[in-house]
Amino acid sequence: MAAENHSSVTEFILAGLTERPQIHLPLFLLFLVIYVVTVLGNLGMITLIGLSSHLHTPMYYFLSNLSFIDLCQSTVITPRMLVNFVTEKNIISYPECMTQLYFFLLFIIAEGYLLAAMAYDRYVAICSPLLYNITMSHQACSSLILGVYVMGLVCAFSHTGCMLRVHFCKLDVINHYFCDLLPLLKLSCSSTYVNELLVLCFGALNIFAPILTILSSYIFIISSILHIRSLEGRSKAFSTCSSHISVVATFSHLAAVGVFYGSIIFMYFKPSTSDRIQETVASVFYTTMIPMLNPLIYSLRNKDVKESIKKILNGGKLPRSG
Repeated sequence: MAAENHSSVTEFILAGLTERPQIHLPLFLLFLVIYVVTVLGNLGMITLIGLSSHLHTPMYYFLSNLSFIDLCQSTVITPRMLVNFVTEKNIISYPECMTQLYFFLLFIIAEGYLLAAMAYDRYVAICSPLLYNITMSHQACSSLILGVYVMGLVCAFSHTGCMLRVHFCKLDVINHYFCDLLPLLKLSCSSTYVNELLVLCFGALNIFAPILTILSSYIFIISSILHIRSLEGRSKAFSTCSSHISVVATFSHLAAVGVFYGSIIFMYFKPSTSDRIQETVASVFYTTMIPMLNPLIYSLRNKDVKESIKKILNGGKLPRSG
């Protein structure tokens, strides 16, 4: 694909988050703290789940993969952003830009499908608790995770491959703080019809397929609970699957999904009248804030995670795995 690239541009200038140099230092400190919390939170979740044998369940298997994706996603974006705050000219080379684009797409698309897989896990746990261990077997979970990464790899490869064929005829400014699809396409001096068609088709697939899966799962969950007439029966329906998922975790997941997809939909299907500030705020949510918040959303109010943390703090007396 590289041989097909006839662009004379060897580097780009990133416009960054803001054009006001006086607030670069506060923003640098803010996003440095966010990145440190993100790394510690997600690495902590991965380590905790790996060490605690009672967390070796499908729910936590998906959570450990979510933490891995969030860690990688944040690392693709935030360190470059931090460098941009302390340099006079935010230059990124063409190969670096294409590499950042590829890995950004890989992890953001994979996360979308992983959230759908997690919603399906919650649906099975609540609506079919007796069949949970069979339906969400190790093989089934591994297949779901494989599908998540394959979708990310295929879509990222397709978008980046088409971007390598786009001509950039002069050094220009990317009106964004990282190399994203739409800001790059605005700099093209050749036809971007195929790229735009790919954004439309893959965008619709990668956004609405997981959203429909998630909404369907929660509709079935709520319907299943509401069909239980007695309040005691509804409580039992939740307690039956308490070893798999708590009510808090279920609806925390729904809240996280809403923020994640809401910001992405605004960014890629936004009205033409939206300004750069709105676009920046939306993209900051799904590139930096969500990776930081996910470990907090899914763990701090989770009884199993709290117990595992207490065991580690009390001298590392964890149950032996396997």
